[in-house]
Amino acid sequence: MRIISYNVNGIRSAITKGFTEWLATDPCDVICLQETKAHKDNVDFASIEALGYETFWYSAEKKGYSGVAVFTKRKPDFVQYGNGIMQSDAEGRVIRLDFGDVTLVNAYFPSGSSGDIRQEYKYQWLEEFFEYIYELKKTRPNLIITGDYNICHKPIDIHNPISNKDSSGFLPDERAWMDKWFDSGFVDTFRFINPHPHQYSWWSYRANARANNKGWRIDYISISKSLEGKLKDATIYPDVKHSDHCPVYAELDM
Repeated sequence: MRIISYNVNGIRSAITKGFTEWLATDPCDVICLQETKAHKDNVDFASIEALGYETFWYSAEKKGYSGVAVFTKRKPDFVQYGNGIMQSDAEGRVIRLDFGDVTLVNAYFPSGSSGDIRQEYKYQWLEEFFEYIYELKKTRPNLIITGDYNICHKPIDIHNPISNKDSSGFLPDERAWMDKWFDSGFVDTFRFINPHPHQYSWWSYRANARANNKGWRIDYISISKSLEGKLKDATIYPDVKHSDHCPVYAELDM
């Protein structure tokens, strides 16, 4: 199973920048999108489904905000929209698909960069999501958790860890949550395959950051340790440019 996680920062905007044409090159079997900022009926999904993908959408109640989607060439056995937590579901942040004994959860973690209120909500959401996954693991132990986590885990994951030490997305409590996450039985697929620095998945639109590779690695595909032996490849595609993020990729031998 070839999986991509991609924050498209608006699916309609990404389509105008060649997203559908790129998808036609068959980069994956399953693509997990975050920040779609659209409802299915407002998107030319027919051209995407014509490529062989079945599309599943979970959008925010607020128009033009948040939202997740999964496009898959493999038919899921079960789809769950949301995780049953009211505010998270109102913001369209989680969608789950089961494929046999493997469960894929695509999540758009909140950003805290707009101020203290959203930063506090981000901490609340992280704990609620951790508990949701903890309970899910009891019956579905083989998990793939894709998404924009909105956190850099280690100094290697950010272009300037010193100047960003007080920035949302690299705060000590956020990074401690990532420690807890991976200690709880998850594998960071990209770092498992690739130990090298200067590889990022998001760049600010300011100060020519992408051209200068002054980025952050905040997009992840985590897998349960039970799937570690099935991991064949993991990489990042910085040259794919439909968004301020780029796709991250993992391949599992299912």
